Amino acid sequence: MAQSAAPQLLRPAPQAAPAGGRRVLLTTGSSDAHTWNLVHLQLFLEEHGHSVLNLGPCVPEELLVDTARLTMPDLVVFSSVNGHGHLDGLRAVRALRAESDTRDIPMIAGGLLGISPEGAAQRSADLLEAGFDAVHPDGTGPEVLLERLAELVPLAAPAPAGPARAERVAA
Repeated sequence: MAQSAAPQLLRPAPQAAPAGGRRVLLTTGSSDAHTWNLVHLQLFLEEHGHSVLNLGPCVPEELLVDTARLTMPDLVVFSSVNGHGHLDGLRAVRALRAESDTRDIPMIAGGLLGISPEGAAQRSADLLEAGFDAVHPDGTGPEVLLERLAELVPLAAPAPAGPARAERVAA
């Protein structure tokens, strides 16, 4: 009986930012199943010349860290709609900051970070203390992302020119 080859997995390859643009990893928390906020932000950023990898809803911290490690984005954007962004965000930023190869990637949070207006200032302070570079409350316009992206210096050399493709790696 012939032995089969090792299974192949698709993994995201490092993305090249468009000329004048940045590479953005867009995510939400592990408990947030909303997608409209992510799609809106993705389209907004792409319309302004940035390359966006959208991880979709309910992102486990391990997936966020692994993807950040593989793609080395210029910025991680954490968006929350369900009101649990504070708790999900704390886990996400702590996981990203715990790894030596992802701890310096800038990360900002925004959206509905709690279920009540009471305690909003403390939730923002907690997220900043845990490692977010900026925290924006619900209702902040997406233009703030453009301002932040304009301030960034790319962390890693861009990948070769051309569209980002998934690379095959042996499991």
